[in-house]
Amino acid sequence: MSLSEPDHELVVAELGREPTAAEAALFENLWSEHCAYRSSRPLLSAFESEGDQVVVGPGDDAAVLALPDPAAADTPPAERDADDYSDQYVTFGVESHNHPSFVDPFDGAATGVGGIVRDTMSMGAYPIALLDSLYFGGFDRERSRYLFEGVVEGISHYGNCIGVPTVGGSVAFHDGYEGNPLVNVACVGLTNEDRLVTATAQEPGNKLVLVGNGTGRDGLGGASFASEDLAEDAETEDRPAVQVGDPYAEKRLIECNEALVDEDLVLSARDLGAAGLGGASSELVAKGGLGARIDLDSVHQREPNMNAMEILLAESQERMCYEVAPEDVARAEALAERFDLGCSVIGEVTDGNYVCEFGGAGEGDDAESEVVVDVDAAYLADGAPMNDLPSETPTQPDRDLPDPEPALEEAVESVVAAPSTASKRWVYRQYDHEVGVRTALKPGDDAAIMAIRETESESEPAAESPGVGLALSAGANPNWTEAAPYEGARAVALENATNLAAKGAVPLAAVDCLNGGNPEKPDVYGGFKGIVDGLADACADLDTPVVGGNVSLYNDSVEGPIPPTPTLALIGTRTGYDAPPAALNADRAGDSELLLVGDGGADGGALGGSEYLAQAGGTDRFPTLPESETDGLADRIASLAAVARHESTLATHDVSDGGLAVALAELVTDEAGADVTLPDRVAAFEETPGRLVVQTTDPEAVADRAGGLPVLRLGDVTTDGTLSLSVGDDETTLDAEAIRDLRGVIERELA
Repeated sequence: MSLSEPDHELVVAELGREPTAAEAALFENLWSEHCAYRSSRPLLSAFESEGDQVVVGPGDDAAVLALPDPAAADTPPAERDADDYSDQYVTFGVESHNHPSFVDPFDGAATGVGGIVRDTMSMGAYPIALLDSLYFGGFDRERSRYLFEGVVEGISHYGNCIGVPTVGGSVAFHDGYEGNPLVNVACVGLTNEDRLVTATAQEPGNKLVLVGNGTGRDGLGGASFASEDLAEDAETEDRPAVQVGDPYAEKRLIECNEALVDEDLVLSARDLGAAGLGGASSELVAKGGLGARIDLDSVHQREPNMNAMEILLAESQERMCYEVAPEDVARAEALAERFDLGCSVIGEVTDGNYVCEFGGAGEGDDAESEVVVDVDAAYLADGAPMNDLPSETPTQPDRDLPDPEPALEEAVESVVAAPSTASKRWVYRQYDHEVGVRTALKPGDDAAIMAIRETESESEPAAESPGVGLALSAGANPNWTEAAPYEGARAVALENATNLAAKGAVPLAAVDCLNGGNPEKPDVYGGFKGIVDGLADACADLDTPVVGGNVSLYNDSVEGPIPPTPTLALIGTRTGYDAPPAALNADRAGDSELLLVGDGGADGGALGGSEYLAQAGGTDRFPTLPESETDGLADRIASLAAVARHESTLATHDVSDGGLAVALAELVTDEAGADVTLPDRVAAFEETPGRLVVQTTDPEAVADRAGGLPVLRLGDVTTDGTLSLSVGDDETTLDAEAIRDLRGVIERELA
């Protein structure tokens, strides 16, 4: 680790002296791209983050949102009043663990889960759900499969051991991730007004208490490691920068955190993640405009002879830093002992500088401590200068469709069997997605739904309340954002919102994980700027505040930069937990119709960014978002959600990866099929989001609730378990068994 020369000069000017070795290392990590967002922060003001539902917005470990009362859960946030929200809160956060997961896929992914769970805990919340969005190189490559298997194993091991269900997410395969996979993990927690904690230190004289695992040498320099391109020898040379997780210690820490919050012992909290103890403690006091005095010798350690820099910067997992009143320290120590966790009183909050003292290991009790850090906490935590980088706006491809185009049967089979559109059952069957007994709609559908049963009004007992269904969706499509970063990011936002609407929910708020390559390359930075602006504009159009997130840059390797990847995690609400499935209903085949609600891309749509072109070859412009008679995207989603909630709706499924061909194939069951006619290839394979396939017994009711969106009759629901698809003058037929076989490519290849 080394502080860059320009940053070194700034630090010297601020301190009026040369920094100590420990100070230089602290500045190098806390001023890294990973911690300080030096290249991205100038762009992030594009996001709107306010609303009546937002209790704590960007800047803390996780966002905090008020849930609506059950009676208002179906109403879009823009139409709610402040009185429509209860004192039942959810927390929402997302983080990336990309570089560590390349070096060590199991531990890199596992500790990503641990980190976002502790972010949730630090807000006084209990974690109730995880979502993982994963991106790898081509599935046909041995290296990609090795990383894929290791990452999924790491997530499942950690999540299952701590008892937090992984209920949704996404998996994409794209050649651009061959040298740098992405692992983005989101977490939802449950708390309320009385239990809320923040990361803002409160008062001088309060004690800083470290609870959790002992500090070792693992994860040293993890923040700076995450702010550099991956080198060819990263798997061996950067292994010490990857943390090692202990999920059983995390489970005990979760329960200890609950006990500490229950007894009102926590004044503020910060989890130990990037930059370790130095990062957590300095950021905690800086947010309160305060300082600290820390005795590094008091930190409980699991390795001998650690020096000051190692104690400060090690990113050993399963550790929390709490601000505790002096009179409550003994009780906090007793609770830590109850849960068999280490506990150290490491210092106190002051109204001065951030000061760390160290006497040195093995020198006896009489060793005289020396001051190894003495800096202004705010300057350390927030003083990094922002980068002013040049950018080039990417251009969209010209239209160049495959010539000759593949036969319809071949085209349909290729998109249905593509690893990115195929079944992800192999992934989610490894996750315990039902632990906690809240999962009302399980993985494999458009969105997961968690049952929030605690929600109740004063006049309606909990036993009689329908409760609030919390709908969750997360992911991005690299084909879209590679073809057109701005338009693709807008489509990512609409796609996630459509996932919620398909289950009858309206958006509440979003968090994002913005992944890009080396921002010092103008074309790469231009693509990154495009996804930021596209996501921000679409979320504003959806009336959905972006309340937090994560930025991961320098996802570049000898293989080249990744596609700009704007993972969006979105939560929404609906009254009750029941939702129409993404499977056709055979019992009502004779008195129901299959409809498409919503229009395709402007000017007849386009195939840009589609799985069809990825399989067949060729290029095409990316479709713009469709124009409609509604006022905007928020109205579109509200209308789709209203359609999904109507009593005549039997099944719903959004149209996204693979277009209508894949959506229809996914709806088919052994008992229920579909007979559908489409005008042309674009209609069959374009991926414009914001559309639902609906099986209904009342087409007129669907049209009434569609809010002016086009409603197209696709065809009939049958009882033969077969998809019969006519496109122009061509047609093809697939039965449920053939579809299962095509969609089972991942499970079959990795069995």
